Amino acid sequence: MPQSRLTGSRIRERRLYLGQKQAALAREVGISAAYLNLIEHNRRRIGGKLLNNLARALAVDPVQLTEGAEDALVGRLKDAAVRLPQAAAELDKVEDLAGRFPGWTALISAQHRRIEALEHTAEALTDRLTHDPQLAASLHEVISTVTAIRSTASILSDNADIDPEWQSRFLLNMREESRRLSASAQGLVDYLDAGADQETTPLVPQEEMTAFFAAHQWVFASLEGEKADLGAQITTLIETSEHLQSDEARLLARSWLERYVEDAREVPMARFTEKWERSAGNISALAAHFAQPIDRILRRVAVLPEAKGGAQSSGLLICDGAGAIIFRKPVSGFALPRFGAGCPLWPLYHALSRPGEPVSALLDMGGRNARCFRCLAISQPVGVPQFDVPPRNEVTMLILPEDDVAPPAENPILAGSSCRVCAREGCASRREPSILSG
Repeated sequence: MPQSRLTGSRIRERRLYLGQKQAALAREVGISAAYLNLIEHNRRRIGGKLLNNLARALAVDPVQLTEGAEDALVGRLKDAAVRLPQAAAELDKVEDLAGRFPGWTALISAQHRRIEALEHTAEALTDRLTHDPQLAASLHEVISTVTAIRSTASILSDNADIDPEWQSRFLLNMREESRRLSASAQGLVDYLDAGADQETTPLVPQEEMTAFFAAHQWVFASLEGEKADLGAQITTLIETSEHLQSDEARLLARSWLERYVEDAREVPMARFTEKWERSAGNISALAAHFAQPIDRILRRVAVLPEAKGGAQSSGLLICDGAGAIIFRKPVSGFALPRFGAGCPLWPLYHALSRPGEPVSALLDMGGRNARCFRCLAISQPVGVPQFDVPPRNEVTMLILPEDDVAPPAENPILAGSSCRVCAREGCASRREPSILSG
């Protein structure tokens, strides 16, 4: 039933909420109780002066009687129903529910948001438990130390006539291992106690580097153009960053900043921005115009100034020949795994087996607010090719959000983030069960 036809139901719910008799309300606004009864059962339209009088008598804004629940609230109810299709919720009556029972509607909406938040937490924790290198190292240290202590204790208990000197050595060894176990266990506890901050706290050098780039919004204006002191500029950026804590992260950052400088020198941003606007996103035409490889053009698109639709509205992934992601620039709506491999349906991985051939695909990333993304990828060699040396290839994939209003021109590939946290059913490319199944 359309919301405009639910005005009577809202009047009735408001009257009952206030504990007011139907006859008393009818008398107050100057109509018969029978006519008010027809209005409350949506059998008579209402508007103008009578609506204003009823709203005044019920101490409510007339708009709340005519419009009822906001579209966003109705949308959340529909999202909640879609999440559990087996419940067979009556989607055609969702507006009726929202209009007649705003309190229950708000409760359902709040529970829906809470479930979403808990699922997100479960995904993050599962990803962390599965791939967190520090957690794995800490657990390995604890287990190794316990094994050493157990082995020493077994030797002492099984050999009653052991030489006193060796017995003393074993006891000393057990004492040292016990201290190491205590320190390892305390370190593990301290690490787990950081729980709430772990989702945003960098765990490995690559994450430190990603945080560094994100802090600069992926754009380094000081490195654009022909300047003599770009090396000094890079050093200053690295040394003054609070995100680059380890030497490894600083080395990674320097390597990628040097690549940024080379890209900026070969494809100046001012000229590139102008050509980008005229090319309607034709990557091949841009590569031909600047006489540059496609992967460089993809990297420049990813750092276009925000006003031109770039740095904050496009993503970039780069992986090596083994498929390990070595650079990631996230974009809203395209979930990236914090550790491990991504979805095998991404063009990033298709391009691995097709060196030098551009690959384009439209991906539907699923989720509650599903969006489509145009992904453009290419695998190209890195460095100078050498005889009798395996080639080094890297795959670069640009991620561009599709228009949310216009329907896609082709059927998108139903993809996801990674198998472990993907709820897609019947996917032939799945490599492990999802924690969201069932």
